[in-house]
Amino acid sequence: MKLGVKRECVATAALLCVVAMPLRAQQDYPTRPLRIVTGFPAGGNTDIIARAMAQKLTERLGQQVIVENRPGAGSMIGTDYVAKATPDGYTLLLVSGAVTTQAAVMKKLPFDAVRDFAFISNAVSYPFAVIVKPDAAMQNINDLIAVAKKSPGKLNYASVGIGSVLHLAVELFSATANVEMTHIPYKGGAEPMLELMSGRIDVVFDTLTGAYPYVQAGKIRALAVTSLERSQQLPHVPTVAQTLPGYEVTSFSGFAAPRGTPPERIARLNREMRAALEQADIRKRFTDLGGTVISTTPEEFGRHVASEIAKWKKIASVKKIEIQ
Repeated sequence: MKLGVKRECVATAALLCVVAMPLRAQQDYPTRPLRIVTGFPAGGNTDIIARAMAQKLTERLGQQVIVENRPGAGSMIGTDYVAKATPDGYTLLLVSGAVTTQAAVMKKLPFDAVRDFAFISNAVSYPFAVIVKPDAAMQNINDLIAVAKKSPGKLNYASVGIGSVLHLAVELFSATANVEMTHIPYKGGAEPMLELMSGRIDVVFDTLTGAYPYVQAGKIRALAVTSLERSQQLPHVPTVAQTLPGYEVTSFSGFAAPRGTPPERIARLNREMRAALEQADIRKRFTDLGGTVISTTPEEFGRHVASEIAKWKKIASVKKIEIQ
């Protein structure tokens, strides 16, 4: 073999080796367990969704996917942890609607809710229910609006905290209906629902997951749901939009990774998540939680998060809601 030809062969082999290395790295991923971090305690909606998806991803990826609960500060502790994690595709975030409202009302966050993440896919969308006591005189949204207009500020409503999705959902309702109600914030959990049933609170906008068992038991009554379409769980209950056209509030749970995570790994995770979300048992489980399964491309999910932040920033500005 001539020297020039030999050198050419060596160069070609080296080039093929360089090209093959990232391809092999992509094919090998993942080579160790992954974590899904959620900023909420165990047992809630987000935790259930995270664990269900972790089980499916474990099966599909061939590596164990564990759920790590890092609650605190309305989920900001867990969110910030992932924002600053190594962007290698092994640390993921269960993203909820809380991230969008925090970005809208917090004067300063330790992370950027859009730029600091590589979004993977949405997973579940779920509406809220407008609920009152069973013996409340208000029978529908028109009645609620009429009472609120007659006595501005007399009706009170509870939420799980200032700037929460539940808080801003009512403020958007009040702005759309041109009414005034008094906000009573609680620290979270089941307090708003318990206060409603005790008679100390007039109205609560709560997740359908939280409200559904009480509606079924006759302990509360749903006036409407906040999605544009009626809920499968409460098909007899109208939507708020039937009375206030254009009103829509849904929260969501989806997945993201730290900014800088290799695109090929995001693509792999998106592919496996979307396949998992098509499975009948997952769809039924999430529907039973009061949600609708929604799988998206990374770009679609990123745009959804950005649009939700813009929507809540607008209502926070109108209502002058800001947290230092």
